[in-house]
Order: sequence, then C-alpha cells, then structure tokens
Amino acid sequence: MLKGVKLASVLAVASLALAACGSSGTTAESAAPTEPAASAVKVGMAYDQDGKGDGSFNDAAFAGLSKAQTDLGVEIKEVNSGASATDATREELLTLLADGGYNPVIAVGFAYSTALAAVATKYPDTTFAIVDSVVDAPNVGSLVFAAEQGSYLTGVIAASASKSGHIGFIGGMEIDLIKAFEAGYIEGAQSINPDIKIDSKYMGAAGDNTAWNVPEKAKTATDGMIANGADVIYAAAGGSGLGMFQSVKAAGAGHWAIGVDSDQYTVPALAEYKDIILTSMLKRVDVAVYDVIKGVVDGAPLVGVNNFDLTKDGVGYATSNSAVNDYKAAADAAAEKIKSGEVVVGTTVK
Repeated sequence: MLKGVKLASVLAVASLALAACGSSGTTAESAAPTEPAASAVKVGMAYDQDGKGDGSFNDAAFAGLSKAQTDLGVEIKEVNSGASATDATREELLTLLADGGYNPVIAVGFAYSTALAAVATKYPDTTFAIVDSVVDAPNVGSLVFAAEQGSYLTGVIAASASKSGHIGFIGGMEIDLIKAFEAGYIEGAQSINPDIKIDSKYMGAAGDNTAWNVPEKAKTATDGMIANGADVIYAAAGGSGLGMFQSVKAAGAGHWAIGVDSDQYTVPALAEYKDIILTSMLKRVDVAVYDVIKGVVDGAPLVGVNNFDLTKDGVGYATSNSAVNDYKAAADAAAEKIKSGEVVVGTTVK
C-alpha cells in the first residue's frame, strides 16, 4: 500500500504549486480576454495515514473526489498525513489547504478531529468536512455512517453462508467506531441463527494506531478462529485486514472472508484473494464526499452532522462475487426491515 510522504515534502511541493498560481504580470491593455473557468471551486483532500491505495475508505474518498472532478469540473489538491502524523502535522496540512484557497477542505478519518476543530475556527468562510467523526463548528460537515446497519447485512450473509455455525470478527482499534461494526455483525448473524458462535478479536486498544497496520497479528488471530471451527470471518481493521484475507485463503475451500468499506473483491492489490471474498460491507464515503463538494458548488454547503445510513445509500454490501447471490434475498429483506424501522440495529455489543 502507498505510504504517506514526509510532511516537509508535502509542504514544499504544495508551496511551489500554490506559488505557481500567481499573476503573470500582464497589463490590462495587453491581456487577451479569457473564458471563465468551468468551476471556481477548489477541493482540498487530506487522506488518513495509508492514503490512496489502501483498498478501503481512503480509496472510497478518492472515488468521490474523482467523480466530482469529472462531473463538476472542480480543481483538486490531495495531501496525506502519513503513518507518523501528529495532531500538529495534521493541523499544518489542513491549514495549508485552507490558506491555498481550497474550499471545501475534506479530512478523511477520525484522526483529524482535534486538528480540524482548531483549524475550522480560523477559517470561518471555508467549508470543512470530516469522515467518521463529529466536529462541532458551524462551517464543518460531519460525515458519519451507520456502519452497524451495513454490518448487520454482512452478519446475515455470514450466518447464512456458514456451514459450521461459527463465524469471526477482526477489529482494528478497540473504539466505539469499530465496536459498532462488531455489534451490527453479531445482531445480523443472530437474526439468522440465534445459536451461532461468534469469535471477536481486536488488534489494539484505543489509542494504539498500530492496530490498523498489523496484518501478521490479524493473520494469527484469524488462524486461531479457523482452527476452532470458524468458516466465515469479517474484518474491520484497516490494513490489518490483509492478514485475515491471507489466513482465509490458506484455509482453503469452505472458508469465506468479508471485506469492509470498499468492494474489496474488485481491489487490484487484493486480486489474489478475490476468490475467497464473499462480499464487503460498503461504507459509501464516495457518496458523502461527492455530496459535500456538490453542496459547495451549488452554494448550499453540507454542514452539521450528516448520517449516511441505508435510507441514504450510505452503507450496504457488495455483490461483485456471484457467490453472494444465494444470500442476497435474506440480506435485502433485512435491509428493508431496517429502512422501515422494524429492525433497529444497536451500536454496542449486548
């Protein structure tokens, strides 16, 4: 996966790019008339530590940004925090974009929460947005997702596909955000088989940023689950999820993996594992990012807390692998019950 560049390099390159946008010095008399730009909107995107190529929510954010660039004609600038970023360096990146006239500025990931809270107050005329967190400021759009609802659907699929009546969950950092994935997954599975056995393992405690990038630890945990009889495993663990895919692949026929955030069956970097990826829980960061940009283009910024749930196509499950077809009816029926309010999915494990 691509890793973040050093902050100094980011700032240097960005400074040069912004400087290049200055006046050419041509006089009014000699200047040739020019056509107005298709769009005056400049979008700044600050990715989380792994950046583009993570096959997960950073790539989903990029998909939304790319669609806006194509459909709306916006200019874009992208920066990446890198694995060793601190609140101070994240604040510098967001400041760099705001200073450069980028509006909106979109921060991908809850790790930007503290930095964005500090920067947003300094640029009241700039629209900011953040994925997976709530920042209370009048010019910030907080983009949150009903991950428990999407995970409920993957739990339905996992329990329906399991031959052993035993499934597993691999979480990244043990925080409320990821616990919601686990809770929904468990509830969905139990709606199909109340007696199903479910193993759960987290890769790190709250505050342990290494939890997102320890695939070897996730592989060991998944190996243990499979040895104990689990035959379907779901990971919501960032880069650590690779270890889950490796373990399920090694286990052979009769075992399935469930991906997260993006449709990981279609991710080129995971092509060697696609035959064992039954489905993925889709967190439609692309939809949210596009909506933020379009809001600014239309003069109606998307601020406040915005919950992208099943009714807004904000979460769902992937159908790229035809193997999931046998379980679609059950998952779709569950989705309709959630949309109608007949089923209310919890965010904590009971």
